[in-house]
Amino acid sequence: MRKFGLIGYPLSHSFSKKFFTQKFSAEGIEDCVYELYPIEDITLLPELISNDPELEGLNVTIPYKLDVMPYLNEIEGAALEIGAVNCISVNRDAGGLHLDGHNTDAYGFETSLLPLLEPHHTKALIFGDGGAAKAVKYVLNQQRIEFLSVTRKVMPGTITYDEVTPDILGVYTLLINTTPLGMSPDLESFPLIPYEALSERHLAYDLVYNPEETRFLEMARKQQAKIKNGLEMLHLQAERSWHIWNR
Repeated sequence: MRKFGLIGYPLSHSFSKKFFTQKFSAEGIEDCVYELYPIEDITLLPELISNDPELEGLNVTIPYKLDVMPYLNEIEGAALEIGAVNCISVNRDAGGLHLDGHNTDAYGFETSLLPLLEPHHTKALIFGDGGAAKAVKYVLNQQRIEFLSVTRKVMPGTITYDEVTPDILGVYTLLINTTPLGMSPDLESFPLIPYEALSERHLAYDLVYNPEETRFLEMARKQQAKIKNGLEMLHLQAERSWHIWNR
């Protein structure tokens, strides 16, 4: 039996387990299972892997996307540049154990974003500057899209929500929410910006996927902006993990 799974803590609910369990069933893949591994400390990772010789791959979620990196033998270039790993390939051979780190968030975000971009989407506002923003920044740099990070507190190199004016929104027409604002069950929260300044020229992308339409997306849509939630990104990054584990 081939085993795959997700590490993080806590793991109260998991998109990944549901996704892969349904994938294995739909595609008739009978020799694979996907499990949850809620480890309380990243130092438990080597023991987890050594104790389960059938384990071939892991996804990584909060709070270990950065903490896991010192435990890996090799990290792909994109993951190094992003500074976060969310996929580990577990390779066992006569030479021992070899752990390779990857970042599939960037692939998922980029692949879902590119078909929506128009020539005037040359500048972006990124709401939030946490771990989820790292892959977004990497993709925008790859696409040569200028960006500004918007944060609640004054931080070097960012602006605050109070500083997002209609004039700024007239120039920055790609808006990306990387915060948990609007995520279930906190349905009524949203980035505090002047939505009346949005138009059909704007593209609002929310990494949140539950609910399908957050307040951020709803308010942007009402101003005729194009909208996109994070569900396709999630599916794409999961499929990318599967590709990495099977190549």
